Amino acid sequence: MMEIEEVNNYESLPLLSLNHVSLLCRSVWDSMRFYEEVLGFIPIKRPSSFKFNGAWLYNYGIGIHLIENPLIDDFDTIIEPRPINPKDNHISFQCRDVEIVKGRLEDMGMKYVTAVVEDEGNTVDQVFFHDPDGYMLELCNCENIAILPLSACLFKPRMSSFGRAVFGPAKCGFVENAMMESLSMDMLDISF
Repeated sequence: MMEIEEVNNYESLPLLSLNHVSLLCRSVWDSMRFYEEVLGFIPIKRPSSFKFNGAWLYNYGIGIHLIENPLIDDFDTIIEPRPINPKDNHISFQCRDVEIVKGRLEDMGMKYVTAVVEDEGNTVDQVFFHDPDGYMLELCNCENIAILPLSACLFKPRMSSFGRAVFGPAKCGFVENAMMESLSMDMLDISF
């Protein structure tokens, strides 16, 4: 797998990858069933030294750690389901076929919202939905848009939708596009 090296004045930390996402939940059982049945995660052993109710799940190279807190409504505003808003905080998973995802969600009677992102002729299909505790999840085919380090692209001023000049990347050259295509092919291929 190729690493993207960004030139800056900071020394990189020795990070390897995202290990897990930890989520408070009202019911470990309900959340475990959701992450197993909808997303295909597998329950795994968690340390026996923990003195609180929870569960660890794993798949696709990432863990989900569930921590039960039946009083979650006392601390969080998710008392009633919030609207599904793609611009809200969410966790995104790469998938091969968004249509299969939508079919599974429909079969389970789950609400979802779709979105399409386009960039230079490439299209990404996205589907957003909530878990039992109101956390938003996205499943997408995001590999359709290349991951380009900003340093690989020329910056030029352009006008924002608010009429202000902003600086952003211009089109990248052949070498940068070839590098990104290679990176995309080497990235972990997660399927639903």
